[in-house]
Amino acid sequence: MMRLFSPRKTTLLFVIRDKTRTPLENLEPVLREDIQKIWDSVPKPQAHKETPLSEFFNVEVVALSSYEEKEEQFKEQVASLQKRFHHSIAPGGLAGDRRGVVPASGFSFSSEHIWKVIKENKDLDLPAHKVMVATVRCEEIANEKYASFVANEDWCQLEEAVQSGPIPGFGKKLSSLLDTCFSEYDAEATYFDEGVRSSKQKQLQEKLFQLVQPAFQSALGHIRSGTLDKFKEAFDKALKGGEGFSVAANNCIGSGLVQFDEACTDVVIEQTNWDTSKVREKLLRDIDAYVATVRATKISELTSSYEEKLKQALSGPVEALLDGANRDTWPSIRNLLRRETESAVSGFSAALTGFDMDEETRQKMILSLEAYARGLVEGKAREEAGRVLMRMKDRFTMLFSHDSDSMPRVWTGKEDIRAITKTARSSSLKLLSVMAAIRLDDDDTDNIEKVLAVALVDSSPSSNATRSITMVDPLASSSWEQVSSSKTLITPVQCKSLWRQFKTETEYSVSQAISAQEANKRNNNWLPPPWAIVALVILGFNEFMTLLRNPLYLGVIFVGFLLIKALWVQLDVSGEFRNGALPGIISLSSKFIPTIMNLMRKLAEEGQNPAANNPQRTPSKNSYNDGHAVSSSASSNLTALDNGTEYASPLKDE
Repeated sequence: MMRLFSPRKTTLLFVIRDKTRTPLENLEPVLREDIQKIWDSVPKPQAHKETPLSEFFNVEVVALSSYEEKEEQFKEQVASLQKRFHHSIAPGGLAGDRRGVVPASGFSFSSEHIWKVIKENKDLDLPAHKVMVATVRCEEIANEKYASFVANEDWCQLEEAVQSGPIPGFGKKLSSLLDTCFSEYDAEATYFDEGVRSSKQKQLQEKLFQLVQPAFQSALGHIRSGTLDKFKEAFDKALKGGEGFSVAANNCIGSGLVQFDEACTDVVIEQTNWDTSKVREKLLRDIDAYVATVRATKISELTSSYEEKLKQALSGPVEALLDGANRDTWPSIRNLLRRETESAVSGFSAALTGFDMDEETRQKMILSLEAYARGLVEGKAREEAGRVLMRMKDRFTMLFSHDSDSMPRVWTGKEDIRAITKTARSSSLKLLSVMAAIRLDDDDTDNIEKVLAVALVDSSPSSNATRSITMVDPLASSSWEQVSSSKTLITPVQCKSLWRQFKTETEYSVSQAISAQEANKRNNNWLPPPWAIVALVILGFNEFMTLLRNPLYLGVIFVGFLLIKALWVQLDVSGEFRNGALPGIISLSSKFIPTIMNLMRKLAEEGQNPAANNPQRTPSKNSYNDGHAVSSSASSNLTALDNGTEYASPLKDE
């Protein structure tokens, strides 16, 4: 009314029929409160959002008594109300507010204007009675069919079953239920307004589609997961069968998508046009992700396999070559590295062709494998460089303590220890120069060996003095000329320190060899000097002639020689003096008396035994046998103990 007419006060007269005993004063506030609530809920123009009800309406309440019980009173009250209508336009009457009243002459124009406003504002255009009835009834039918579908046992079972797994014929079963619901709606709403019927049917379809869509998505999800599982199984089986990775992936992806499309036709609902492309795209993304994961795993396994092959092919040989360091060590390592790397790269490149990767990625992986091989050799070289001192000592010991036939040296006094030491140290210095830097490139050249030889081996006093005057110490540096820091394993300063430590730890072996050589010379030099021999011949000529004239002296001397020989053997004089003169004298002095007593006892026993067993022997033969027995018993019937003291053991009785 505010849109159609200019604002004016209108009286709202409420007549309560058949008033009971409840006073009007109690009924009127309740009615006014309800009217106020209606006014508050009515949408109003912006200009009248806060306008009170009393601005537009006069609310009045009139109560009439019961006609059946109080007829006379009822008629009087009606007559009084009638007079108010007769005088409605009078001041204070029901229509007492005459503002905005249209004269009769302008009624036609006012009506046209009102109708125009109603047509332009759809919310003011009240529908026809037929449309209103169709709207209410069709909505009721649609709600009934929706409720019936929700409570349908077949639908409930289908909805519950699809949550746990795929259902064969899901689309057909659900389409049949929806078709039945729509048919029942059409049968009951067929006689109502067609526009309203179609509109409510569309609303019913939307509600039912919203209801069944989660079940449809669940069915698609089961198909997607099942197809993905089948793809994984087929793909893994193809790879185990030796099929190429890219070929197996493409074949399995194609067959998997065909299976998915075929399975989707079984869940499609006829009444809908829902698209399954998004689920298909998600399936394809999952498949691609799995293929990428397997691809990365296979490539990693392949890379690890070839790296392990390179490790086995390079670690041991490189270690052996560095252990036997010589002039050809690094050229041999370069050839070994080049040969094994080319072999590994050839096989690795051939294996990568089955993964259908771009050339740039393939080249990066090949370069990474080559870098791994080079890093493996460099790592082994750095590892061996950390043990260079031990290697140098082992090489020195091998060359110094063994001859050219790898037999242990016996220092007899004829060996040139100085030359042997120089050769062994030069070889150790060669090992140090080889281990000082990495030389894996063909253009790697340096003079490390020469610098080390000049600074460490050629170290005579005169050369040291000259070098100190003319030049600075070449090893007083932390880097080598012509060698980058990344290729340096042992710096010049470290080489100098290692060589000093090496010489200190090997000098003991040299001193031991010299001592052994001198001791051997002393042991083997039992003859007196030549001048002493000449003096003995000249001064002892008379005694020698006396011995020749008296042969009996020769027999006495011979017996004495045998006794001295027996004492020499039993006392092991040469062995005792091997550890030094003073220890030898002390040991011999402690064993001399027991040995003499033992010899005398044995001689006595030997002298008695021949006399008792052979009484008819001649004296000359007995004397010969006694002398022989003394010498033999003296030389064969003594034993030695481990503590260095020798004791005579009694002879067994024959």
